[in-house]
Amino acid sequence: MSHPAESRHPGAYAVWVVALLVYLLAVFHRSSLAVAGLAATERFDISAAQLATFTMLQLLVYAGMQIPVGLLVDRFGPRRVLLTGAITLTLAQAGFAFADTYAWALVARVFVGVGDAMTFICVLRLVNTWFAPRRVPLITQLTGVTGQLGAIIAAVPMTVALRELGWTKSYLIAASLGVVLTLALLAVVRDAPAARSVSGAALSLSGIRHSLSASWAQPGTRLGFWMHFTTQFSATTFGLLWGYPFFVRGEGRSDHVAGLLLTLMVVAVMSAGPVLGWAITRHPWQRSTIVLGILATIVAVWTVVLAWHGPAPLGLLVVLVIVMGVGGPASMIGFDLARTSNPADRLGSATAIVNQAGFVASLVLVVAIGVILDWRTPGSSTAYTPSAFRWAMSFQYVLWFLGLAQIWRYRVKSRAKVMAEEPEAYGRTRG
Repeated sequence: MSHPAESRHPGAYAVWVVALLVYLLAVFHRSSLAVAGLAATERFDISAAQLATFTMLQLLVYAGMQIPVGLLVDRFGPRRVLLTGAITLTLAQAGFAFADTYAWALVARVFVGVGDAMTFICVLRLVNTWFAPRRVPLITQLTGVTGQLGAIIAAVPMTVALRELGWTKSYLIAASLGVVLTLALLAVVRDAPAARSVSGAALSLSGIRHSLSASWAQPGTRLGFWMHFTTQFSATTFGLLWGYPFFVRGEGRSDHVAGLLLTLMVVAVMSAGPVLGWAITRHPWQRSTIVLGILATIVAVWTVVLAWHGPAPLGLLVVLVIVMGVGGPASMIGFDLARTSNPADRLGSATAIVNQAGFVASLVLVVAIGVILDWRTPGSSTAYTPSAFRWAMSFQYVLWFLGLAQIWRYRVKSRAKVMAEEPEAYGRTRG
């Protein structure tokens, strides 16, 4: 795959911006249930475990679709896959607006997950096609953090819309944004400077097996997988579902403060992304060291919050959402490991393998929190106590310890492989 210099293709930023807006919309739809969790329990008369099922199915579909989407992008090009995703998201969110039964709402959220799964990998492929290699790490980070504006829109404005306009109107307005972006995508986005749409080789079972097995065989791909797994789930779980209830019921904060804390977490994501993009470009050998330092900070702050007697001070909660937010762009470092560990013809499958990791972890955590909350709350009540939330949030330690062990394992293997097989690259990265 060629990586044209940005100066020769001034349309690169136009393509990137439109694709980025589609990703931003996908993040918005993905996160729109976070501030509507308590409203959803009343609208559909459901328990915490049933509420978690919304996000569980959405994440399950998203994670399960990553490898098929990566292969489809390699076959049909990012433009067509991204267009399909935008249309699917629009129809699914419109269906969710009219849902008046739990079953109908579940079906709608499944298709939100399908459309969401078709966006990020496509945007990354466009970035790798339209921008020079030296710019890819920074543009990738900017893609991830700018897309998180969708979570900001889904926090405070969506809270206001639900209160003032009600469920159906709020979600219909959200769905209508997809129509505008679909038209923009059709008009602007191209797979490559020389062609509107680019198709790859026809898919075959043996080819799929070879691509996936070759990508997974790389220690760098596995290291990227576990980086994404371990750094993302805390912020994703908070942003998608449990952050708002945790702050309101678990920490006794008002709706307004809870919304502001979630917004601050997204601001932290957006602020840290460019810094980390610059850092890994300057110090590629230290990518895993940077991730390990961020993870240690996240675990330490969570430990203080969960050990605090009574509601944690607001200042401590601010620190918590900031360090969780930094975990978001830290997970993006995993994509850079996949990019530098695989040839261009395997980039879709390698990116897909890494991208599913954090969402698998988030899926496990979302379900575990719902089950533990119901277990620690008497009867069928949804009046979850601070103690119940401490029990539930402590499940994160299981995922942290697993992820940290695997990061250290594949950090050693990946570095050994580079030193043995690519001594010149080792010298450059160390320098």
